[in-house]
Amino acid sequence: MNYNFADAEELVGEVLDFFRPPPKMTVSEWANAERFLSVESSASPGRYNVDRTAYMREPMDMVGQPGVRRITLMTSAQVGKSTVIENVVGYFIHHDPCPILHVSPTLESMKMFSKERLAPMIRDTPALRGLVKDPRSRDSGNTLGSKTFPGGHIAMVGANAPSGLASRPIRVVVADEVDRFEASAGSEGDPISLAVKRTTTYWNRVIIFVSTPGNKGESRIEPEFLRGDQRYYWIMCPHCNEHQTLKWAQVRFTDKNPDTSFYECEHNGCVINDQERRAAVRDAEKQGGGWRATAEFNGNVSYHLSQLYAQAPLSDGVREFLDSKDNPQHLKTWTNTFLGETWEEKGRRLDWSELLDQREDYQTREPIPEEVTLITVAIDVQDDRFEMEWLGWGDDYQTWSLGYRKIMGDPSDPTIWNELRAALSETFVHPLFGEMAWRAGAIDSGGHYTQKVYDFAASIPKLLAIKGVEGLGKPIWGTRLKNTLSGAEAYPVGVDTVKELVVARLKVRDPDKPGYCRWPADYSDGYFLGLTAEELRTTYTRGHRVLRWHKIRPRNEPFDCRVYNTAVYEMMGVDANAQRRAMLRTAARRDNDTETKPQRKPRKRTSWGTGWKDMK
Repeated sequence: MNYNFADAEELVGEVLDFFRPPPKMTVSEWANAERFLSVESSASPGRYNVDRTAYMREPMDMVGQPGVRRITLMTSAQVGKSTVIENVVGYFIHHDPCPILHVSPTLESMKMFSKERLAPMIRDTPALRGLVKDPRSRDSGNTLGSKTFPGGHIAMVGANAPSGLASRPIRVVVADEVDRFEASAGSEGDPISLAVKRTTTYWNRVIIFVSTPGNKGESRIEPEFLRGDQRYYWIMCPHCNEHQTLKWAQVRFTDKNPDTSFYECEHNGCVINDQERRAAVRDAEKQGGGWRATAEFNGNVSYHLSQLYAQAPLSDGVREFLDSKDNPQHLKTWTNTFLGETWEEKGRRLDWSELLDQREDYQTREPIPEEVTLITVAIDVQDDRFEMEWLGWGDDYQTWSLGYRKIMGDPSDPTIWNELRAALSETFVHPLFGEMAWRAGAIDSGGHYTQKVYDFAASIPKLLAIKGVEGLGKPIWGTRLKNTLSGAEAYPVGVDTVKELVVARLKVRDPDKPGYCRWPADYSDGYFLGLTAEELRTTYTRGHRVLRWHKIRPRNEPFDCRVYNTAVYEMMGVDANAQRRAMLRTAARRDNDTETKPQRKPRKRTSWGTGWKDMK
């Protein structure tokens, strides 16, 4: 028998190649060598260059390092964290294939990642294009929620879907925007814990948490950051060579001209312009800076980064701050997305007696305050009455309550609905704009009379039936509810999110500041007790801190009406400042036309027989 040793040697070589570990290469090295950025996800499409965001080199290269169990990135928006996630996924698909799990906050955000980030990366990166089959081919293994490749697969799920978090073993878990995750994945418990449990069978597992932070006390990413070694990025001043981290406190600007903004060195007051700041960030590692830990390493590496390190001009951040600083809700967003820091609410209970001083002597019907531009109305439905409030809106979210009314009766009786209809037909007189009706309204449909609310709302133009949805961080308005009988326009409303906004405005004490609230002089103490009848408390759900609103007094209808009015105003998306200017211009033209239009003289009546005399 003859043996072909050459073929046997080749076969052994192939077997050894199969079991041989991949060559040593970091994620940033792989991305620099193989990655191409797509037009859908980058302002600078083409070959990837890690030097453009040099601060992301180390977090990527921590993947797979001995002793590193978890990697946490708590950052602002627009600093490249999404690209880091894509690079990690691409690295494992091409260089070290294995089972991967990517967790987004919701099913919708998962779809966006799959279609707008992952699919374009696979399409535009040659090293990946041949590994994941075209989704149009038969048995491609390429779907919206899962993509297979030689040696592994990537599953993409929403944190609110427990079925996607508790199945096959996973070696790599990437949890994106964890501060937007639900407290529990259905009834299964904490979605992060469910995802991490799937990695327990792998000795070389990789766990990455990434997020822009939310509220202090309910943030997931901040505890993860504090659990790690808390690394910050150091740069060298280009003038005095002193090392420092970039802090908002060192940004210098004037309110009138943000374009003159600059960064001031904390050591010697050196003026650092945008070009110098960008160069210092780019060259930080070469100049003895870069990431430095501020806590002991325990297997968890954690990073914090703000937009002060980004390429954008400093003046952009200053403008955002100036536009936000007088509006607590906007300032919260700026704190989260620009500074990359959690927002801490200062005081969670309102003192009702402090609001009494904001009562003023003005009319609520004829004439209403001149500063009012438009009016909304809100109705809270109880088992024995309706409570409703008309709210006038002026510039910069300032408000005037234009009447609070209780209509007593049984909602199962048509009489009370007729009284409500009559109340909604009432109008107001504006000193400049004349007769004015409410522009939009909301009625609560979450009680025992949902169908009657739907029937009523369907018969009243501009009145929306709403259903409150609990949970901080929920969008103010959700997608219109389907299959409502009577054809009513019914919408879910993130009431806890609106409550934060309402309370922030109720805390404004300066009448010249945005959001300041006013009430008529005759409003009773009982109204203000109801307006402040809820507070935000920290509770624990399955071991996790959660902020929830709790009633501290039995009657909270004035607070609910204020919440519904605010939600309606937000849905309208009206710029009251701009609309008022337009209304004033229209009123001025009308008045001017009335004053300047020549008055026609009365015509003298004549007959054919006598008219000839007037023509002499």
